[in-house]
Amino acid sequence: MNRRRFLASAGVAGASILAGCGSVENQSTRSPPLVENRPDATYYPTHKEGMKMIGVGDAGDYKVGLTYSYPHRFWTVTGTTAEQVTIQDDDSVHLMASVWDPDTMTVLPIQSGVSITVSSDGETVADKQPWPMVSQNMGFHYGDNYQLDGEGVYEMTVRVDGMTERRLGGFADRFGDAGEMTTNFEFSRSARDDIAFTEYPDQQGSRAALDLMKMEMMPTSQVPAPDDLPGELLGTGKGSDEVYAATWLSEAPFLDSGQSYLAVSVRTPYNRVPLPMMSIDGAVDIGGETAYDDSLSAAVHPDIGYHYGAVVEATGDPSVTVETVGPSQVSRHEGYETAFLGTPTIEF
Repeated sequence: MNRRRFLASAGVAGASILAGCGSVENQSTRSPPLVENRPDATYYPTHKEGMKMIGVGDAGDYKVGLTYSYPHRFWTVTGTTAEQVTIQDDDSVHLMASVWDPDTMTVLPIQSGVSITVSSDGETVADKQPWPMVSQNMGFHYGDNYQLDGEGVYEMTVRVDGMTERRLGGFADRFGDAGEMTTNFEFSRSARDDIAFTEYPDQQGSRAALDLMKMEMMPTSQVPAPDDLPGELLGTGKGSDEVYAATWLSEAPFLDSGQSYLAVSVRTPYNRVPLPMMSIDGAVDIGGETAYDDSLSAAVHPDIGYHYGAVVEATGDPSVTVETVGPSQVSRHEGYETAFLGTPTIEF
């Protein structure tokens, strides 16, 4: 199985996007020491990094934005365990790709994956799939540290695979095919080292989170507030720091007579960033009878965003139990690596 897949068994080059004010220094091969006694929850990180735009373009049905920053540490997740990926001496940049629907500006987590190919003078310098990731200031994206062959101009090709998630509403007939976007990137160490880098010695480790970046050329990866979800809100619950919001749709264009739809939206606290690539089971009881007892499928809908859902062959007032079989398998930037690793059961 490809390392990027969910492990169920266990443009305008040079446009700056600043992550805040503060001293700027060369952080290309180091980061501040990690917070001691980190909570098993979202916490304020030791620092945040700005980033610079490489380019934005169309990739079939998708819109893609490619940015870069300093190489930095992050954590991959296998099952319920997070493992740190450290910065290597020859890492040049951390590349980040965002994918969204250009009509609704909905950020699209795609389980089938994204790949980035870096070329110079017709020769491939790097070709790999970046990790699906969440960070406090950027939200959901695909990222990894890349090694470049010195300063110069590179051709960057981002390939987005077709979505395997269920697409509903206005997304029903879209995003099934792969697409590519290519842009040029002029890399220099001085431009990279001019990216903002801010430390937080007084706030690090506290139960809080950085604000999401405001990006003119790319949307923010947020799901709707619970009260803004369509249908009847059944309630919210907190798991291992992630927030679950369940809604019940008794009418929708994709439903037949006698059907309902259960949607469970799982998001980070504070910023409502979706948490993809989970394994979730759901049970629905209506009038004392079991109407559904099976897995919930990953899905996207323009008004719900990324969520886990199921068509239920019944109508009425439901009682719902949601069991997390496997937590989100996305990689984490600092401040998220100790959170969202449990397997809670929540009743609505």
